[in-house]
Amino acid sequence: MTGAASAVLAKGAYGFNGEVVIVTGAGRGIGVGIADVLAEAGATVIVADISVGMARERADTLRMAGHLADHVQIDVADEASIVRAHAQVVAKHGAPWGLVNNAGILDRQLLLEATAAEWDRVNAVNSRGVFLLMREASRAMVEADRGGRIVNIASAALIGSLTYGHTIYAASKAALMGLMRAAAFELAAHRITVNTIMAGGVATPGAIQSKGPAPEGPARRRPPLGMCTPRDIGLATLFLASPLAGALTNQGIAVDGGWSVT
Repeated sequence: MTGAASAVLAKGAYGFNGEVVIVTGAGRGIGVGIADVLAEAGATVIVADISVGMARERADTLRMAGHLADHVQIDVADEASIVRAHAQVVAKHGAPWGLVNNAGILDRQLLLEATAAEWDRVNAVNSRGVFLLMREASRAMVEADRGGRIVNIASAALIGSLTYGHTIYAASKAALMGLMRAAAFELAAHRITVNTIMAGGVATPGAIQSKGPAPEGPARRRPPLGMCTPRDIGLATLFLASPLAGALTNQGIAVDGGWSVT
């Protein structure tokens, strides 16, 4: 565990005063760390997950700890589900201040054996779903006219932290960088920032249970600062999603425990 993982947050220290932030895939894994940190800092966190049970349980846990939270069921591979879930959030809480596109899937297929079906399955969640969520959230943010924050969770695979079988996954995460650049340009006039975190290795259930060839490659190198935790990714997300980060947009930041210097 890195030192940052044990940081204690003070509500309001990052400028949050109940602003609504939607976090996808927040019922498990990295999403839990992101949701926890944002809630501790004073945001109203909408736990969005394909599992309504996990989403509800996480939101209940946050509320019992004295934080502001709600939940919504969402399938980020389904446009109708995205539109419905976002409209539900807006109807109940108003336009979101922030959107964290964290939901993603990771299985491995070697390029020589990869299928179009797997490409479509992974990209439906990891890139197409992000595009659709960005579209819905930014429309509401523009209408509300108070600025906003969009943070995409990509992967350190984009800077070389690869294993065999990452071709489809890495391509799906690379799409987030292109989405960030174009959206940051278009939304700057509305004071909406768009940034991307390239997350290093995090031992989540999804990563551990991923299918495919043995995960051998540079990503197996141990980072000098140790493996990241969900909370490490959450702490980086906190700043990018906060009102304090108004001058920072179109940035890709690796949170990798120092893997990139090895």
